[in-house]
Amino acid sequence: MTNPILRPIIQAWKTSDLRGKLLFTIFILIIFRVFAHIPIPGVDLARLKSFFAQNQLLSLLDIFSGGTLANFSVISLGLNPYINASIIMQLLTLVFPALEKLQKEEGEYGREKINQYTRYLTVPLATFQAFGMYVLLKSQNILPSVSPIALISIVVTMTCGTIFLMWLGELITEKGIGNGISILIFAGIVSRLPVSVFQTLSSYQTSQIFNVLVFVIMGLLVIVSIVIINEGRRQIAITYAKRVRGGTLYGGQTSYLPIRINTAGVIPIIFAVSLILLPTTFARFFDASNVQFLHNFSTFLNRSFDPRGLTYNLFYFLLVIGFTYFYTAVIFNPQKISQDIQKYGGFIPGIRPGSSTTTYLARVLNRITLPGAIFLGLIAIMPSIAQKMTGMTTVLVGGTGILIVVSVILETAKTFESHLLMRSYEGFLEKGRV
Repeated sequence: MTNPILRPIIQAWKTSDLRGKLLFTIFILIIFRVFAHIPIPGVDLARLKSFFAQNQLLSLLDIFSGGTLANFSVISLGLNPYINASIIMQLLTLVFPALEKLQKEEGEYGREKINQYTRYLTVPLATFQAFGMYVLLKSQNILPSVSPIALISIVVTMTCGTIFLMWLGELITEKGIGNGISILIFAGIVSRLPVSVFQTLSSYQTSQIFNVLVFVIMGLLVIVSIVIINEGRRQIAITYAKRVRGGTLYGGQTSYLPIRINTAGVIPIIFAVSLILLPTTFARFFDASNVQFLHNFSTFLNRSFDPRGLTYNLFYFLLVIGFTYFYTAVIFNPQKISQDIQKYGGFIPGIRPGSSTTTYLARVLNRITLPGAIFLGLIAIMPSIAQKMTGMTTVLVGGTGILIVVSVILETAKTFESHLLMRSYEGFLEKGRV
């Protein structure tokens, strides 16, 4: 019996036009992986990979770049600037009513304009991140001092690499299967698996077989949990009143407003990891200080926020929960949704339209977000939990990586299903005409 997730892919492969989309997506992914192995010259790759392994923020950024950052390839920034630009644009829609109107009331034209502004914002962000990455790696003696012309060429190359990846992602979205940006991130994470497996097997010992089994079971449980949380929704019934217009009866039907358990996705983890690493980053400035107080304070911060320690993981967990509520509030506005429901003549049975509906939606949202926030917090600190339980120092893929991979697989499978369903309708209509 065919797996329900793989069944749409198999059926799509048997369909000529969908097979063409799938082959085009594979072709773009091959181009992506070829450019991922073209390094910028003058980099000590051995020291670079060692440095990334010791820095969780850079490791997380490397996940979103598809492993290209640790190789310092021509597309080493990956899609990080684009993701940051997208988050900034979402926040700006809350500040500027004109952007909110453009996004929600102008339809396809408005969404295209928002995407265009996001691309424009990506360019300066990529330039800034490219220069910052050079300064950081130069301070670690991984990159040598270069002339201004060489520095400009490095920054321009890395910026153009991000723009090139945006273009590849949009090609996949337009002519391939699924969301192009998500597919590229997915491909980058999966491409690192063979290296991680080899590193794990090279350090494997027979006495660790029990720990390996525990690790595998944990991984399977995490995957199942991600599927359940991602697909979990609270369906709120909305009834539309009957009304007669021009002799025609409208309304009278019931629809459902789905509220996802994990509305925020992986964004809260990105926010939280940036903040949790600030204390140790700040402490580095005082490591070599001659002032005893500053030196002791630096030692205290480094010891307290050790990624293997309780304080670090507790703060990390709480930050993820806090940012989950914050980002959910950004993208799900109960007041706006309540107004839209009332505007089209709808109401929630047993709840008055207006402020009562807003209060009800906010209460439901807060309650359903809690398990999703706790789940994301556990996913964020999962590498530390796995290392404590199994004693293994190498984790194949962190919780964030698994979350991205499973989410992309589920969304791509749904895309296949929608294409197949649309094709079935088209075939049905053609038979009807005959």
